Amino acid sequence: MKLRSIILPALLSIGFASCAQTPSGPYMANGIKIGEVDQDSAIVWMRLTQHESYRLDGATWAKDDEAVPEGKTIGDMQYSAVGAEGEARVTYWPVSDPSRKIELDWVRIGSSRNFSAAVNLENLNPRTEYALKVEGRSLGGSKASVSLEGGFKTAANAETPEPVKFALVTCHDFPRRDDLVNGHYIYPAILDTVDPDFLVNAGDIEYYDKPGPWAKTEELAYYKWDRLFGLPNFREFYRQVPAYFMKDDHDLLKNDCGPGDTYGELTWDRGIEIFNEIFPMGESTYRTVRWGKDLQVWMMEGRDFRSRNEEPDGPDKTIWGESQKAWFYKTFAESDATFRILINPNPIVGPDRENKKDNHSNKNFTHEGNEIRAFMGKQTNAFILNGDRHWQYVSVDRETGAREYSCGAGSDIHAGGFKQELRTDEHRFLRIKGGFLSVSVDRNEGKPRIALRHHDVHGDVVNEDLFWGE
Repeated sequence: MKLRSIILPALLSIGFASCAQTPSGPYMANGIKIGEVDQDSAIVWMRLTQHESYRLDGATWAKDDEAVPEGKTIGDMQYSAVGAEGEARVTYWPVSDPSRKIELDWVRIGSSRNFSAAVNLENLNPRTEYALKVEGRSLGGSKASVSLEGGFKTAANAETPEPVKFALVTCHDFPRRDDLVNGHYIYPAILDTVDPDFLVNAGDIEYYDKPGPWAKTEELAYYKWDRLFGLPNFREFYRQVPAYFMKDDHDLLKNDCGPGDTYGELTWDRGIEIFNEIFPMGESTYRTVRWGKDLQVWMMEGRDFRSRNEEPDGPDKTIWGESQKAWFYKTFAESDATFRILINPNPIVGPDRENKKDNHSNKNFTHEGNEIRAFMGKQTNAFILNGDRHWQYVSVDRETGAREYSCGAGSDIHAGGFKQELRTDEHRFLRIKGGFLSVSVDRNEGKPRIALRHHDVHGDVVNEDLFWGE
């Protein structure tokens, strides 16, 4: 994507926030996020804060804290980014024609949605690079107190054989970042080595059920999101690479959670609402996006519609739910994209550990897992990509031939849970380290091809598979 080289120099000359800032704020300590990009639309998310960045000093958490310490407020705690009321405005334009600038109305931001808002951009042109500016100001103010710039590229139409690149990541968590100052190494590595058109974050982006603090209240859930996306590497990346965000158990409530569960004061329904508030999400948490003639991606929802893990297996037990499953089989089979990719928050092929019980590769979801693997094994030029597992692998199901790629955890310190001694004949590649997965689709002498690559946390390729389209 060429956009980064156009926008980045301007930002470097003024710093992360514009010189138009005033001391009184509000600011945008969590940056911006651009999501759900297709041929003609996108969503821009922003959050207003009292200060330019999260708090670097302040009180620290005890390991087992489940609430703000007595006598303190959330704003007293280290890495907090307290929200602020105000107004925000998005301005955007094609990079090739700044005269077509569109300035949207100011949007009021209050305490709801954790002082955030999501703004829809519509009537965009396909295959077009857009620059954008997000401004914030106090309620009724006449001058912006903060201005951030970013950009994205829209998808090409289904008839256009356009090269496209994207990255897949999973399993982050603030305490397990590998750069304690800036955040996870993978984000600058993805920019430098892949320069993607988009990113898919496959879930377990944050962990409510890990200490320091345990996020058993709405206030602490928001705190953990503000802390993670206050990291410089996160702010720099997400302002310039559009993303599709998927959730899993840890960023909904807790490990292996299911409908009806609670975590402290957090309910299942509120956990879903909070996730949808802090990301640029569309109407549905499962969706498909076409990126030109040669690529279509399906992103599945693995929590909202599932049966409970302990229910007996059989034709009525499900992770996807009947409506989502029927939608997937129909749209996947009807697609004429050269390469079709199913992205699931959890593994479908695996193999996983024997004691696990929460995904399609586990014994207690055998019926639906067999059904999906059988369907995928019959498809041509079709691949499964997954998050959740803390190791990187390529597996081919011995019964159906369904092929699955796991991107691995976002840092080496977060990797684990499997070992080389557990390798089976289904594994084509296995690495117990962190990193990310990249996918590139292009044409060579008119023939479409796809490359799937595992990278380490610094971006070096540790595995590569190349396939030609039929």
